Amino acid sequence: MAKMDFSVINDTTAKSFIEQKNLIKRVFKGNTVLCPVCNQALSMKLPVKGQEDSVSGICCKKGCTDIELDMELVI
Repeated sequence: MAKMDFSVINDTTAKSFIEQKNLIKRVFKGNTVLCPVCNQALSMKLPVKGQEDSVSGICCKKGCTDIELDMELVI
């Protein structure tokens, strides 16, 4: 059985993860961050009290960028 080389996939995945992590950090700092596809400002959706099924994350209006984040409401 031939040994498979995943180094290219691993490098691409790691680079994408780092870029996404940095984008999230910039949004959390309050910086205006534009969607890399449509150039619209990204917005943050926070958890809402009484709406546990709502999705939290970062997205643009068109949905090109849609990063779901696992967040809990802190009171």
